[in-house]
Amino acid sequence: MPFDLAKANPLHGNPLKTRQDLSKALMDLFNPLLPYFSEGGARVRLSAFGAIFDHPAADLEGFARPLWGIVPFAAGGGEFPHWELYRRGLANGTNPDHPEYWGDVSDRNQRLVELAAIGFALALVPEHLWEQLDGTAKQIVSAYLLTARNLEYIDNNWKFFRVLVDLGLERVGVSFDTAKTVQYLDELEDFDIGEGWYRDGPVRRVDHYIPFAMHYYGLIYAVLAKGDEARATRMLERAKIFTKDIRHWFGPDGAALPFGRSQIYRFAAGGFWAALAFADLEALPWGEIKGYYMRHIRWWANRPICDRDGVLSVGYGYPNLLMSESYNSACSPYWAFKFFLALALPEDHPFWQAEEAPAPHFAEPVPLAKPGMVAMHTPQNVVILASGQEHDKMRGSHEKYSKFAYSTRYGFNIEANDRHFDAASFDNMLGLSDDGVHLRMRETLEEALIAGDKLYSLWKPWGDVTVETWLIPANPWHIRVHRIETPRPLHSAEGGFAIPRADFNRDQNETSAGRAVWFGASDTSAIVDLTERATRAGHAQLAIANTNLIHARTLVPQLRGAIAPGRTIFMTAVCALPENEGEAFLSNVPAAPDIAALEDLFKRTGTRVTAFDIG
Repeated sequence: MPFDLAKANPLHGNPLKTRQDLSKALMDLFNPLLPYFSEGGARVRLSAFGAIFDHPAADLEGFARPLWGIVPFAAGGGEFPHWELYRRGLANGTNPDHPEYWGDVSDRNQRLVELAAIGFALALVPEHLWEQLDGTAKQIVSAYLLTARNLEYIDNNWKFFRVLVDLGLERVGVSFDTAKTVQYLDELEDFDIGEGWYRDGPVRRVDHYIPFAMHYYGLIYAVLAKGDEARATRMLERAKIFTKDIRHWFGPDGAALPFGRSQIYRFAAGGFWAALAFADLEALPWGEIKGYYMRHIRWWANRPICDRDGVLSVGYGYPNLLMSESYNSACSPYWAFKFFLALALPEDHPFWQAEEAPAPHFAEPVPLAKPGMVAMHTPQNVVILASGQEHDKMRGSHEKYSKFAYSTRYGFNIEANDRHFDAASFDNMLGLSDDGVHLRMRETLEEALIAGDKLYSLWKPWGDVTVETWLIPANPWHIRVHRIETPRPLHSAEGGFAIPRADFNRDQNETSAGRAVWFGASDTSAIVDLTERATRAGHAQLAIANTNLIHARTLVPQLRGAIAPGRTIFMTAVCALPENEGEAFLSNVPAAPDIAALEDLFKRTGTRVTAFDIG
């Protein structure tokens, strides 16, 4: 290609095969931050745009989040040349009399999040960040941390942040009341829903916070905590069981499944594999664990994820504010440094000595019962069918949690305009409108069930409209059945997978009654109406730019049609494959299922999805 935007990525060109390669990657990612440290070392400011919290808290993010990688690097013998900068910043940031003071901590405040990295540093490498402070600085820092750990944390993975601060305080000899630590640890364990899965609080969802937060911090605790062996054993056992499921959230090329919130943390998703190694937990053969880990960072090395100066951008596969959350500042992406936890291990650890093994291929669909998902391993991709989860408190939350299918290869689109029905992508969604302008989709759920490798959900886009959806794997296709009850006419548009769009309009499409196919430069995406006497028309949708997480421009095949008052049934087959897999799949569309048989199956064997079953 004439322009390689990935060259601004500090990982670009690094083979990322060895421990030494990862050490270089860490420093190459950190060094672009140095010009943006304040004179007193306490603050890093990368942009003028804001987050829900104030700028000083965002500046603290820029200071603290790189420590997630720097600390294990140093613990493993790496030479980090900027400890004096960090000691100066820590002393000044916690000092109310210094102009770079981070600000007072308060209940449920962002500063509580960032102080966990400092607690981790004190626990693992106190010789670099604590022991060389003078007595006054130590008193100021410890007072700030003690104040923070006595406050109220959000009722989710945040509770680990007090635990991590406490591990640091304990390591450097600062006394505190451990009752609060035990309380939060007990409450965190109460989020356990079985088979290694947690909820991230009292909510109807599970996402990447389970591997890169709940298990990640739990495994660190299991290694560093003293005198709590029974709890550590439980945490290790849950992680071991969980590994068998979460591996299906990683594609054969190393891509993680884009699903849920906080995708801007990018390769933090691979931190789970590092945490297994850190805890010396061979949940899979070391070669497989190392393979998942190293393939993941190599996938990111070829993405334009940085600004021109090498600073990580807000976005996923490219800079993109549309997909961000209100709690994302310009410094937030540096939670990605959690990936580097494995650098704490010496070169002779079995993890580093193992030869990378490829990801196992699973020919049959794999039910993931706790999150209400079914994994299908397709060529160069993993497709996850999803019963649907809930998070209605952020931009794009329905797209992040409630689509019918997610993909490691194709990502997903976020709607850019909820007042332009005809322009919406509706990739792996059924979009509805009662006025042809505003749009609805699967959002909150009334019910979510799983029966073997099939899924069911009941949802109400309006109070008087009910939709039942069944999802059925038919690898490489999947089938959707929708039964819609409405008292008034509706417009509908249902989309397939979003695939990359080529320049110069080189992509081709075929549309007809009940069928739409996009033939892209690298992939083919199809959607077919299986409904008897199908009335929907095929449509080749050009998605609004910058709505997909991985590709800035995408194509989505759609079926569009009117829904009359009363009962309507839609049956749909959907598939997307890389172009080099050929187009034979287009001639092998699966047959329509029997709704009565589906209903009978769920009546006999359907169980409520645990992640959804709360309250």
